[in-house]
Amino acid sequence: MTTATPILSVSGLTKNFGGVRAVSDVSFQVGRGSITGLIGPNGAGKTTTFNLISGRFPASAGSVRMNDHNLTGLRPDQIAGCGIARTFQGTRIFPHLSSLENVRIAALAGAKVGFWADWIGLRAAREAEAQAEHRADEILQWIGLSAHATETAGALAYAHQSLLGVALALALRPKLLLLDEPFAGMNPGETVQAAEMVRRIRDDGVTVVLVEHDVPAVMRICDRIVVLDQGAKIAEGTPEEVRANERVIEAYLGADTDAES
Repeated sequence: MTTATPILSVSGLTKNFGGVRAVSDVSFQVGRGSITGLIGPNGAGKTTTFNLISGRFPASAGSVRMNDHNLTGLRPDQIAGCGIARTFQGTRIFPHLSSLENVRIAALAGAKVGFWADWIGLRAAREAEAQAEHRADEILQWIGLSAHATETAGALAYAHQSLLGVALALALRPKLLLLDEPFAGMNPGETVQAAEMVRRIRDDGVTVVLVEHDVPAVMRICDRIVVLDQGAKIAEGTPEEVRANERVIEAYLGADTDAES
């Protein structure tokens, strides 16, 4: 259920690459328990914004806060430890391991077990590994990949690899999930199923922010939408408000409509 209390606050976020300003003074809030979409033309700064939120790139200016914690300047692992997980364009998996092994490794990371096995003790490490395997089984079943648990991840169809990327992120037990183009490469039926999965993730208590080019899908599942163009925010609101916004139609939606007609 969406609440008015923001889980994420982005304020004046700016990123310069040399003389190029990729993101310019972007501000928005994400309500706890919501699905928020980040849309815009290619090169609008959407993925760069994700990279700034998750700490992959340092911001040139501005701040990112999650609840009462200032994430600005933290490393990606520190930000992940605060409860943010993300997926990437082009899923990052271990291609020669099975789907189950991929998720088990992520679950161990989420439990902060692995390299610390000697420190916590062999028995505790074995218990943690058993719990991680059980959690991996549960996640694959929940996400609809249990039939592919023993398949090599690199041999999965692209849509299934995308789902596996989401499974890896969920194994980290995030409070906030950043999905980068979760519907890319999917046919209409697969997109409908993946959109329903995103709703179930939200209903399970995880706030979702997604970057996506499939505008109809974004309009169907998002509570609020932020629109970027040339690195700047040009609109924000409900799907109905964004759909009717003249600047959005001119910069983005109008081009899509013309291409389809």
